[in-house]
Amino acid sequence: MSVHEHWQMDASAPELYERYLVPAITSVWASDLLDRIAPRQGESVLDVACGTGIVARLTQQLGLAGRVVGLDLNTAMLAIARSKSPKIEWVEGSALDLPFEADCFDVVLCQLGLQFFPDRLLALKEMVRVLKSAGRAGFSVYSAIEKTPAAHAFVQALDKCLGKEASRTKRSEHLSCDAREIADWAKQAGFDFVDVAAVTQQIKFPSMLDYVRFQLTATPMAGLLKDKEALERERLIISISEDAASRLDHSMLVGGKLTFPQQSFVAIASLR
Repeated sequence: MSVHEHWQMDASAPELYERYLVPAITSVWASDLLDRIAPRQGESVLDVACGTGIVARLTQQLGLAGRVVGLDLNTAMLAIARSKSPKIEWVEGSALDLPFEADCFDVVLCQLGLQFFPDRLLALKEMVRVLKSAGRAGFSVYSAIEKTPAAHAFVQALDKCLGKEASRTKRSEHLSCDAREIADWAKQAGFDFVDVAAVTQQIKFPSMLDYVRFQLTATPMAGLLKDKEALERERLIISISEDAASRLDHSMLVGGKLTFPQQSFVAIASLR
């Protein structure tokens, strides 16, 4: 692989997220979530913790939904979302206190966001509150990190190179629970029917080096290397990527590329 085929980390974190992570990961899960929730003609849809808006944008592209709203706390991510699709209603706000009246959406979606909320039950209760009678919700969360080999190899390499606790932020993306526990949360929040499936998708990156460089450049984990000089930063990124690659089955590294399974729990919940 030539250097030109590697990811170029020459933009802001939200821009890099949209440029690389959306095509590689979140668009894959967004399509899966929309296939399962199946928006109907004229329905109003809310995308909670929308990030740069891939779920809302794909919803709009289906041409079925009426009102489409994306909500996020991060103003920089919302700026990217607005630039990509100005026709969607983008709102800055918290999933724990949705700035909408009760009974105003047919569908609420939340892709890979619930695990980050400080009060998951409250967030689910807020989804129930804003849903119309017989409304439905779809949400996904990463399962235990061991079910996603590249992430698991990365956190092990990170702790080896930078010390214990270095991987805490990355590990927090994944929930160490089972499908039954997630269904219980939804029922406690007020959903009447809940179905949770463990779903695996194949994820592709140009290389393990690109995967590690993205994690340590364009995510909150960039803080781990912020005090390092450029050459030392690059040395550490290469060292961590080599260590992580050594922990993976060779079948995930064919041709220098990185291809690995990633598991999430995907829940579809509804009211009577």
